[in-house]
Amino acid sequence: MPLATFPLGPLQTNSYLLHNGDQAVAVDVGGDPAAVTAYLKEHGLHLAAILITHMHFDHLYGVASLISATGAPAYIPEGDDPIRDTEASKGGIWGFPPVPPFDGLPLPRDAVAFGGMTCTVLDTPGHTPGGVSFYFPGEGIVFTGDALFYRSVGRTDFPGGSETVLISSIRRNLFALPPETKVCPGHGPMTTIGDEKTGNPICGDFRS
Repeated sequence: MPLATFPLGPLQTNSYLLHNGDQAVAVDVGGDPAAVTAYLKEHGLHLAAILITHMHFDHLYGVASLISATGAPAYIPEGDDPIRDTEASKGGIWGFPPVPPFDGLPLPRDAVAFGGMTCTVLDTPGHTPGGVSFYFPGEGIVFTGDALFYRSVGRTDFPGGSETVLISSIRRNLFALPPETKVCPGHGPMTTIGDEKTGNPICGDFRS
């Protein structure tokens, strides 16, 4: 189960490629995807899907370019429709450039397969109203976007955010995963579900 990480864009968003055989899946392409396409070519990979955890601009900057380069479909969480026409999604906020527009498909729900790898779509709102995480049980990995970080959680002061909802969704849907599950967040280092469940100062067990 090879996994490649590319910190991309103005906020160095962790953009990921997960691949198995000759099939790959990209998660949260936050900037110029040249390094991603070079990796695909070098390893002879076909990009089957582009998955988006939530509709904030720093996770979207490279999506249009990667669609153009590979023809892969992009899947977006419909629960974030209320923020799609805001600066938080389209860019332009705080002086950042606009996000190149792209067409996205509704994200399939529950257990699906991307690139031949089984994936469970987990609801993890709170950072945004409809944010999701992507759990690949066969690979033992969950991509959490900006829901859960190493020793932290996503900020909740954007429109549609809620700290109460975020902590509840983390505890209900992420902390239910096997403790050895590797957490691949949208920013910062990787961690594990078990480590965050016991040690995260915001949502971990000892807080309650």
